[in-house]
Amino acid sequence: MRQVVKIGGRAQSDPALPAVLAAAARVTGGQLIVVHGGGDEVTAMQRLLGNEPQFIGGRRVTTPADLDVVRMILSGTINKRMVRQLLDAGVASVGVSGEDGGILLALPLNGGALGAVGEPHAAGADALEALLSAGFVPVVSPLGRHAVTGEGLNVNGDDAAAAIAAAVAADELVLVADVPGVLDEAGAVLGLIPADAIDRIIASGTARGGMSAKLQAARRALAGGVASVRIGDTFSIADPRLGTRIANAHTTA
Repeated sequence: MRQVVKIGGRAQSDPALPAVLAAAARVTGGQLIVVHGGGDEVTAMQRLLGNEPQFIGGRRVTTPADLDVVRMILSGTINKRMVRQLLDAGVASVGVSGEDGGILLALPLNGGALGAVGEPHAAGADALEALLSAGFVPVVSPLGRHAVTGEGLNVNGDDAAAAIAAAVAADELVLVADVPGVLDEAGAVLGLIPADAIDRIIASGTARGGMSAKLQAARRALAGGVASVRIGDTFSIADPRLGTRIANAHTTA
């Protein structure tokens, strides 16, 4: 089984995470790829440097100077911290950026209206396959190369994970948040969401902000051929019974 796991910034603080990822690496026979975010730490560094971050539609406006900060925190601080935690848990791992080895090619979002912010255009599997074949768990930061100019672009982590999962023909994509799944109005976890119900759930307000982005990324992953997508907390990584499963209509039975 091949599994791609995307770890949101807040979920990274869960002390159980390294052990759970180590268990997932064993269960998958080493066929595990980790993609991570880290927007809160990027924001904190921007403010430390005297710059107030700007967001439009929940996405970070990214100037060339901002991109240097994003790259420093995501591809540097967070990526190497996660690699270190996996190594300490006994998992051979290598940290890379989506900018490396053709892993993630992107195009400017909304024609560049948000600056150096991109959306996935294509993902390459060669570098990741080489690492997996050598026995390493790749840990990927969500930056991409402009598909035309080669310049760096800041890519939403959920979108990056969906594109990578499709490129490597993953059996499952797990989008890890700081909640146990998509919650209904009463706070209960929705066990299953058909892909064709996503727009309705977002329009109803049941899924807002980051959860809305996760559902849309899940739909893109399914459209790209990923067999199964789940949204949940840390423990959902290794337990397929946990979290919210998103599936195409013909697989929901």
